[in-house]
Amino acid sequence: MDFNPGAVLAPVVDWLNANFHGFFAIITRIIETVLGSIESALLVLPAFAVIAIVVVAGFFAAGLRVAILAGFCLGFCWLAGLWEASMQTIALVVVAVAIAVAVAFPLGILAARRARVEAALRPVLDVMQTVPPWVYLIPAVMIFSLGRVPAIIATIVYGIPPMLRLTTLAFRGVPNDLKELGQAIGAKPRTILWKIELPAALPTLLVGLNQCILLSLAMVVLAGLVGAGGLGAEVTRGLTRMEMGLGLRAGLAIVAVAILVDRLTRGTLERKSRAA
Repeated sequence: MDFNPGAVLAPVVDWLNANFHGFFAIITRIIETVLGSIESALLVLPAFAVIAIVVVAGFFAAGLRVAILAGFCLGFCWLAGLWEASMQTIALVVVAVAIAVAVAFPLGILAARRARVEAALRPVLDVMQTVPPWVYLIPAVMIFSLGRVPAIIATIVYGIPPMLRLTTLAFRGVPNDLKELGQAIGAKPRTILWKIELPAALPTLLVGLNQCILLSLAMVVLAGLVGAGGLGAEVTRGLTRMEMGLGLRAGLAIVAVAILVDRLTRGTLERKSRAA
């Protein structure tokens, strides 16, 4: 007799829907409110005004080169006729990456401090990185129905493993001499963490952030299949209608968004690290 995981998981999902419907409704309302607020903020001004604001902010936060690159990326999304879809995608990615980092960063530090925690997390992360990404959408859709909420939940789950692994690696790679120096001068553990370990671990942490952003954007196309909108929906529309131009423009816009978010976050964090 063959084992059918679906026959086991389906009753569990039904039980969750029946007993935690109110809780899931609250999560849905919170995510929709946050996403809607970010999208409204990005779309309330004309495209050229948003581009100008981002360029100026990028200049002060990350430097001239990043500011020019940000203007080029956003300008391409505007000229390609995909401005609204791009802003929807940026909102989704920003929220998903922020939540994924908020979950992965403290767990990664804890795993770097406690070998048992890392041993417990390792098989879970192996499974999370081995399972095909579209599989995450199935339980998310069954619980939260179609729309942006299951898309962002699946994106968060998909983006956590690389950030968590590289956070653990980053803090384990901090030289013991630096930690001992902090202890020798009487620094508190929290001060050692933020003033000594974090700056030393930052290069590897930026790699983890980069991977989290790229994997989140990789889920954008799949999210278009469940009604999340944004550039993923445009890619899906181009594929189903066999419109090569639309699919290519939307794909290049996703690349532009990836470069924009990655360079802005990386440049800002690097400049703050140098200033500290």
